[in-house]
Amino acid sequence: MPAQDPVRVAKPIVLAIGLAPFVWLAWAFLIVLETLPPNTIIGDLGANPVEYVRNFTGEWTLRFLVLTLAMTPVRQITGWNGAIRFRRMFGLLAFFYSAVHFITYLGLDVVFDMEVLWKDVAKRPFITAGFISFVLMLPLALTSTKGWIRRLGGHRWQQLHWLVYPSAIAGVVHYYWKVKLDIRYPVMYAVAFGLLLGYRVVRKLMKRGSSGARAAAG
Repeated sequence: MPAQDPVRVAKPIVLAIGLAPFVWLAWAFLIVLETLPPNTIIGDLGANPVEYVRNFTGEWTLRFLVLTLAMTPVRQITGWNGAIRFRRMFGLLAFFYSAVHFITYLGLDVVFDMEVLWKDVAKRPFITAGFISFVLMLPLALTSTKGWIRRLGGHRWQQLHWLVYPSAIAGVVHYYWKVKLDIRYPVMYAVAFGLLLGYRVVRKLMKRGSSGARAAAG
């Protein structure tokens, strides 16, 4: 009997863990809607459950973006090629939480009034940054399949997926401008993204340097 691929076995488990925060949040929010009167202190969801949902999904978006970007360095540093096979899943989880974050704002804050949405995007900088982050994630989610990799070609697909960095930066700026005073968590995410981007830049420069040295020697 052939040995099972451990990554293949682990992926459904990792996906279930990745969706567990959303399942808990949806259950808690439904309990709030069905059983508690307005303006009640809502236990774990606080006095403003809508704001809690926005904050919760926004933070999980950034966490999964960090995990997405960490998979390549993990593979290169540890030599574990299986790490890269989780990258797409983490990226889609990041987009999922980002979409819930945006839909919560669109449905519960502006009540699907597109005029109000565009005014907010134009006049409120933290919403501008968040909207940019979400829009930049859309093509990444849409082209995450193997079919799109074939259509675009590996090189163009990789170039497109560098949009994850401006998306992550815009997400951190959105978070930073929103919290205003307690900036510890936005700064933590900024440092994480900075280290991951810096690793890639340094690695690319080192590869160019070694290629140049080989060319000169040849």
